[in-house]
Amino acid sequence: MSEALQDESWVDAMQKELLQFRLKKVWILVDLPNGKRAIGTKWVYKNKKDERGVVVRNKARLVTLGYRQEERIYYDEVFALVARIEAIKIFLAFASYMGFIVCWIIF
Repeated sequence: MSEALQDESWVDAMQKELLQFRLKKVWILVDLPNGKRAIGTKWVYKNKKDERGVVVRNKARLVTLGYRQEERIYYDEVFALVARIEAIKIFLAFASYMGFIVCWIIF
C-alpha cells in the first residue's frame, strides 16, 4: 500500500475507483451502531496489459474484508460483477443462433 501511494498512476487509479463509487451511489456514510464493528477494506492492485503484455494502465479495486474463512476459497482473487460489451455480444449471438428467448431483468 505504501508503495502504491508513492506512485502517481496508482493514486490516480484509486481516485478513479472512489469517484465511481460516488457517481454510482454505491454507499452512503452513516454512524456505526453501538456494539457493531465496521467491515474492513483493502486495496487490490492489478496491471492491465495489452495483447503484447505491455502495461497500459493500472487498476485499483477497493474490496471488503467481511468474509468467513472457508477452505479452497482464494481471497486474493477479486471478482467484479461487470459484463463487458464483448461478452454481451457473444451471448446474444449465441442465443440467437440457438433460438433462445432472452429476457432482461433490470434491478
